[in-house]
Amino acid sequence: MITASCQVETQPTVLVIDDEVGPRDALKVILRTFYNVRSAENAKTALEVLGQVPIDVITLDQKLPDRHGLDLLKDIKHHRPEVEVIIVTGYGSLKSAMEGIRHGAAGYLLKPFNVNELTTLIQQTIDKKRRLDFLRHCLRTLPDLWGSEEESARAWDKVKTGYTLLSNTQDEVSLEDNMNMLPLLSDILEATDRQLLNHSSRVSFHATLMASRLNLPTSEQKSLALGAFLHDIGKTTFSSYRFSEDQVLPSGEASLCREHSDRGARMLAPFGLPAAVEQIVTSHHERWDGQGYPRGLRGTEIPLPARIVGIAQTFDHLTADTPGRVTLPLDVAIRQISIQSHTHFDPLLLEFFIQIVRDSSVSPPAMDIAPAA
Repeated sequence: MITASCQVETQPTVLVIDDEVGPRDALKVILRTFYNVRSAENAKTALEVLGQVPIDVITLDQKLPDRHGLDLLKDIKHHRPEVEVIIVTGYGSLKSAMEGIRHGAAGYLLKPFNVNELTTLIQQTIDKKRRLDFLRHCLRTLPDLWGSEEESARAWDKVKTGYTLLSNTQDEVSLEDNMNMLPLLSDILEATDRQLLNHSSRVSFHATLMASRLNLPTSEQKSLALGAFLHDIGKTTFSSYRFSEDQVLPSGEASLCREHSDRGARMLAPFGLPAAVEQIVTSHHERWDGQGYPRGLRGTEIPLPARIVGIAQTFDHLTADTPGRVTLPLDVAIRQISIQSHTHFDPLLLEFFIQIVRDSSVSPPAMDIAPAA
C-alpha cells in the first residue's frame, strides 16, 4: 500500500471470512480484480491466515460455525488493531451493527448487498487505513512532533504534507485552521487507539454540555469542546499505549503516561490554538487539593476549562461501556466521584456536573465525533 512515500506501494490484501461457499466465492470474484484476496470458512482458519500474511481489510460474516463473528472481531482488534474489519452478514440488526462499530468495525453491510456499495466501502476503508498507517509511522519515527515548538512545527509540516496526499481533498491541511486540522488530529487519536478517540469524543460531549448549562460565551464553549476532544492527545506519543490498559485507580486518577500532559501541549503548540485548549491539555490532571500533576496547581489556580474536563474525563473512565474496561452503573459512579469533592475536584463544579448528569436525557456519542470548532 502507499503511505505518502513512507512505505512501499503494494496491492492491498482482503481476507474474506464466510462459512457459506457461495457468498465467499462471490466476494472473491468481485474483489480479486482490485485486491489480493484470501479466504477463510471459519474463525480458526481466519486466525491462521492472519498469522501467515499481512492483511489490510477483512470482510467478516457475523455467523460462523465455530465462533460468533463479534467475538472474532474483538479478538482481531485486540491483537491486530491496524487491520480494518467490515461486517458483511445476512443475520444483522441495528443493535448488532452498533455493537460491531463499538468494537472497532469500520463498516457494516447486510446481505444481499449492492456490489458498488461493497466495493466503495472497501476502498474507503483502505484509504482510511493508508492514512492511519501513515500516521502510525510518523508517531514512531518523528519524536520532534512533541519536541520544541520549532522542531514540532517542522515535523508537523512533514505530517500534513503526507496526510494531504493521502486524503481525498485538494485542500492542504493547515496548522492555522482549526476546522481544517481536526480530521488529522482525530485520525491521530484513532491511529493510536480507536477507543481513545471515542473517549475523547465523549469527554468533549460532557464538557460541552456543562459549558452550555454554565452559560459560558460561545467562543469559550468552542474552545472547551476542542480542548476536551484533544485533552489526551499526548498519549498518542506512547508507542505501546492501549486505552483498555489505561485503568483508573480507586482514587479516580488515570494510572498511565503522566508525561502525556506536557507532551500533548508541545504537540499542539504550532497550531496556534486558543489558550484554553492548551490549559486543558496541560492541566486536566491537576487536583483541587494541589496533589495533581504536572505542576501541582491548587484550587482556582487550575483554569476553569481544565477543572471541567478533569471531572468529565474521570466520569467517562468510570461509566463508558468500553471494550476491555470495567464500567460502573451511574449511581455507583456518582458516589465514587462525589467522594473526590474538595480533593480531586472543584466541589461546586462537581455538584453542578452531577446535577446535569442526573437530569440530562441526552446520551453521549458512542463513536468518534469530532467537536465543531
